[in-house]
Amino acid sequence: MTAPALPTPLDALARQVERRPDAIAFVQPLGNGRLREYCWREVDDEARRMAAWLVAQQLPARSNVALISKNCAEWIICDLAIWMAGHVSVPLYPTLAAGTVNQIMTHCGAPILFVGKLDSWPEMAPGVPAHVRRVAFSLAPAEARQGDTPRWEQIIAATAPLAQVAKPAMDDLATIIYTSGTTGAPKGVMHDFTRLATVGNYAGQVYAMSENDRLISYLPLSHVAERDAVELAMLYNGMRVFFAESLETFAQDIQRARPTVFFAVPRIWSKFYQKVCEKMPPRKLDLLLKIPVINGIVRRKLLAALGLDQCRLTLSGAAALSPELIDWYRRLGLEILEVYGMTENMAWSHTTRAGDQKVGYVGKTNPGVECRIGEHGEIQVKSPGNMLGYYKEPELSAAAFIDGDWLRTGDQGEIDAQGRLRITGRLKEIFKTSKGKYVAPAPIENLLISMPGVELVCVTGTDFPQPIALLNLTPEEKARLSEHRHEREHFTHALESLRRQVNQQLDPHEQLACCVVVKDPWTVENNIVTPTLKIKRNELEKFYAARLPAWSAGKGVVWED
Repeated sequence: MTAPALPTPLDALARQVERRPDAIAFVQPLGNGRLREYCWREVDDEARRMAAWLVAQQLPARSNVALISKNCAEWIICDLAIWMAGHVSVPLYPTLAAGTVNQIMTHCGAPILFVGKLDSWPEMAPGVPAHVRRVAFSLAPAEARQGDTPRWEQIIAATAPLAQVAKPAMDDLATIIYTSGTTGAPKGVMHDFTRLATVGNYAGQVYAMSENDRLISYLPLSHVAERDAVELAMLYNGMRVFFAESLETFAQDIQRARPTVFFAVPRIWSKFYQKVCEKMPPRKLDLLLKIPVINGIVRRKLLAALGLDQCRLTLSGAAALSPELIDWYRRLGLEILEVYGMTENMAWSHTTRAGDQKVGYVGKTNPGVECRIGEHGEIQVKSPGNMLGYYKEPELSAAAFIDGDWLRTGDQGEIDAQGRLRITGRLKEIFKTSKGKYVAPAPIENLLISMPGVELVCVTGTDFPQPIALLNLTPEEKARLSEHRHEREHFTHALESLRRQVNQQLDPHEQLACCVVVKDPWTVENNIVTPTLKIKRNELEKFYAARLPAWSAGKGVVWED
């Protein structure tokens, strides 16, 4: 007897509309303190109206339709509309350079691009091929809404809702998610409706999600993790989604949402920690947390100030979170559970369950997932979320799998006796020193990143006698040290102390010769980090190529002045 087919995202939407038509699905900031609340009926209605417009364009069946926008209600409604019209959605990161926009749009061949809420559209627009028709979201910048460009609100007002939406087969292609390009050109990862349905249906069971939960959406929806944690979680479990307006308003946005489920990358958890340290010195906080009664009051106040006092589930992914940060948050009353996945398996791989945390590990396999350690310690995963392949790249697609359907992750790891996975490095990031010894940089970086004021760390050292660490400080820390020059001595002393502590935990060939505090920011714009805030090591090493040899001879803490 075959198991019943899982509901597609469109089936999940129909179920929410039938059960809870007037319940609030989205809370969207509109600027200047204004908000718009969308109920489930309105989400469905707008998606059907935009789907009807797409059908009227008479595109070939299963056409690729692209969208580029920061997170907003219209992003998800647009995604639904593309599926309702029988097409394939192709989301682009909202921070891409024009060249990458052109590369992806040319590769996927999308004839239509929805342009939404963006910070630098004029710089991105030249990358859109001339033949591509643009449609502007209501929150799109003024430059994208000029001339005869169709506008979202005009289409919604003038178009009747599509009565009979597409009924995609489970093996129909649903979306092409382009990778962030950490190790080269972005690749188009293909996922069908079975992959989306698997994550949407089973993730809610793993995390006991329900319509009583609240989420805040702020990481790019074009990334697989936010697509899972927000869009699919919302559709399949009825959770209410609050959107962040901007970086400047994020503190107010999260206070408005008071999320019960919160997912973040390590950089966000580190920023929260640093914000607290700015308000209260770590030694003072440590002392207060040791005092009975007082510690409970302090915890509640700090979590409320962060907007996390209602959280019942906190997750971290995309990179390792330092043990020090995990311990610090635990003392505040938050158990941050690390998870593991990648675009190529729809992020359906490993999860740490509450009460089963082992610091440094990313948990056990998700339902339906198998994991093994292959040659050179590579983590290989057989998952119902594994991709169909890379779009228009049959050779790369074949190379991504081994023994049929085992995905080669490119990550190295080990599995403990209880089946929990530990990530120990990435095959392409391991480098060899001039002494012929191999060094995995990720574990060393993880030991340094928790220092207050440090935003990003890159350990490098190919053909150097010893590895060195390059540290990029937060803008706030750079400004503080610039304004108060004497504070630089304190920072140098603290960093040198940390370097020595880290070296005590490392084998001799891994020990850091020095920590270099660099002055240039590492951004998407200068191509050093990806839109998901991962460092492009090859680009960083090219950027500092002229200075690395001199730095490799340094000792202790070196400042780039």
